[in-house]
Amino acid sequence: MKSVNKKQLVVLAGSLILIVLLLFANTKLPKKAESPVSEHADHTSMATINSVVETAKEKLAKDKRLRVDKLEDALKTSPDKKSAFENLINVWDSLRQPVVSAYYMEQAAIASPNGKNWMEAGNRYYSATRFAPEAERPMLYGKAIECFEKTLQLDPSNTDAKINLGACYVEGSAEPMKGIGLLKEVEKIDSNNVNLQLNFAFFSEKSGQWDKAIARFEKVLKIQPDFIEAYLHLADAYEQKGDRPKAIESLEKYKNLVEDVTIKTEVQDYINKLSSQDVPKENR
Repeated sequence: MKSVNKKQLVVLAGSLILIVLLLFANTKLPKKAESPVSEHADHTSMATINSVVETAKEKLAKDKRLRVDKLEDALKTSPDKKSAFENLINVWDSLRQPVVSAYYMEQAAIASPNGKNWMEAGNRYYSATRFAPEAERPMLYGKAIECFEKTLQLDPSNTDAKINLGACYVEGSAEPMKGIGLLKEVEKIDSNNVNLQLNFAFFSEKSGQWDKAIARFEKVLKIQPDFIEAYLHLADAYEQKGDRPKAIESLEKYKNLVEDVTIKTEVQDYINKLSSQDVPKENR
């Protein structure tokens, strides 16, 4: 069973009341039948990606555009394609353009097709869905699905690729049950996979099934006790249910385990806010 790191958490996490705490928490975290995309669909998708990349370039300040152009020229001439792609990806990461970074990671995977590269490209496209405009998300889910499918073609035993592929089908395709089927396949052979249990928990959150979400996050903590961000999700789920004492209890556990002083203060402020809602007006 693999641990879940912070990058995977960002990929998985949806919209929560405590999302700011989740993003800034300084803690230790966190075979499919081939479904080929038609040639026409693939070209259409790439044209859309290309337009996103070109638009991003056009919006750059002159000095940054020159830097990007220089790196692209180096990519064309350098014998070390791996480093050239890494340089481009890093600069777009620094510019906070996850879709463009994902595009170049996909190009790196095309140039050097191996399971690791396709997995990274898929993860980047999947992560980018969280921050992209609504109109771009179907395309990004589609690109992530393509990358995860290619990962599994090269490495059928890659459980995380199968889980993320299933999640993309659930969240961003017209075939959500196909995704659930993939996740259930993994559950049969590895029910203690944290990534899997987190996906089920987040799906329960998004559909407002708070009891199921609580059960899943509690299971995550049994499997991986140091995944303390689960306490934030539990707090959110309990608060959504109207159970403030349980929400406060979960936040207290998180506060006692997190090391960052600023986060401790933010959590305590939120606890105080929840506690004050339980005090009768005449006693305030």
